[in-house]
Amino acid sequence: MMEYDYLKHKKILITDDEADLLEMVTSILEQDGFKAIKTAGTVSEALHLCKEWKPDLAILDVMLPDGNGFSLFEQMRTFTEAPVLFLTARGEDEDKLTGLGLGADDYMVKPFLPKELSLRIGIILRRCYKGENPIVQLSGSQIDFDRAEVIKESARFPLTAKEHDILQALYRNAGRIVTIDQLCEAAWGENPYGYENSLMAHIRRIREKIEENPSKPVSLITVKGLGYKLVLAGK
Repeated sequence: MMEYDYLKHKKILITDDEADLLEMVTSILEQDGFKAIKTAGTVSEALHLCKEWKPDLAILDVMLPDGNGFSLFEQMRTFTEAPVLFLTARGEDEDKLTGLGLGADDYMVKPFLPKELSLRIGIILRRCYKGENPIVQLSGSQIDFDRAEVIKESARFPLTAKEHDILQALYRNAGRIVTIDQLCEAAWGENPYGYENSLMAHIRRIREKIEENPSKPVSLITVKGLGYKLVLAGK
């Protein structure tokens, strides 16, 4: 279990040319509560995802069909500072020194213990994103993501896991439209189809907690035909 719940919302990219390894690492992360996980089997796929999806952590293999992880890392560093963990069968000291010398956050050798991988990922995320999760100010309330609570008129209203997931997705894109599909994926994972009605029900309950007048929302706005938008206080 991750020490800080907000870390499970971080987007993680896994790059490896072995499908079984990708499936295993994805399973490990999902068991830890991570929902935003994507995989790539080549350097070109990984670069595309890094530019378009913008992961918060990348797990890279060294040996890839169209290049190597060291070169991939250097290309990534031209446009992102996301932390990187090398996970590879290349366990020679020279390779470790190369990876760490480039600026990678950690270097693990296959085979590995799933628990050790989870611990190392947790250490990297806590170090890189420490103190990122503030209390969010809305027009008539506050969201405390660390405690999963809404504070309104000195009262505290607990958030369910799904409400927390939806609000996190909205907060990460505060002031911008988040589509219905994106919110469903944030709350229900990679196969979000068919959850639109459930999403609407969760939005209603969230408004009851965060809005002074839920029937006339000013913080969680519906953008007809597109999705929803979270408006922060003073914005």
